[in-house]
Amino acid sequence: MKNFVKLISIVALVFANNIFGQKVGVVDTEYILNKLPEYKEAESRLNNQITTWQTEIQNLQTEYEHKKASFENEKVLLVGEQLKQREKEVIDLENNIKTTVNARFGSQGEINNLRTNLTKPFQDKIWNAIKTVSEKYGMGIVLDKSNNISVIFLQKRYDFTDKVLDLLLKKTDSKEGNKNKTTPSRTRKAKSEF
Repeated sequence: MKNFVKLISIVALVFANNIFGQKVGVVDTEYILNKLPEYKEAESRLNNQITTWQTEIQNLQTEYEHKKASFENEKVLLVGEQLKQREKEVIDLENNIKTTVNARFGSQGEINNLRTNLTKPFQDKIWNAIKTVSEKYGMGIVLDKSNNISVIFLQKRYDFTDKVLDLLLKKTDSKEGNKNKTTPSRTRKAKSEF
């Protein structure tokens, strides 16, 4: 049903394009993000942080399992205050693991904040580049085919992904002073010609 609704929406946009003369363009923001070197570096830093947190949680889990097993084995030998103290240590460690997992990976956790901080600057750059390209080519509507929009057929002239990517890479190259760099979109164009 969702695919049918998407298809109807796309057909309606194309039909509206013909009636009202609006030019429709398509961009693949996921492809663009994956071709930006700064994004790859930021994504690598994020993945390293995630690995560090996962290791921290695994270490806590190992410590918890060891303490719990030790407590279960020695439980019959412990009395009174010793029993309560050891049981409290195991429960506190279990609660610490739950709190840490939620703080790092929960819905309001640090991972979501880091992802937002990672993607926001790149989304802004891509948005500005799309706006520039859409104004240059007179597009009234720009669709992002990486956001679950089913594009059944697309003529190359309506795919503005390479133009947006070229604009972003030119800005990056001019900042770095590297004019001899081959852009990934050239490789993509060459592949699509075969």
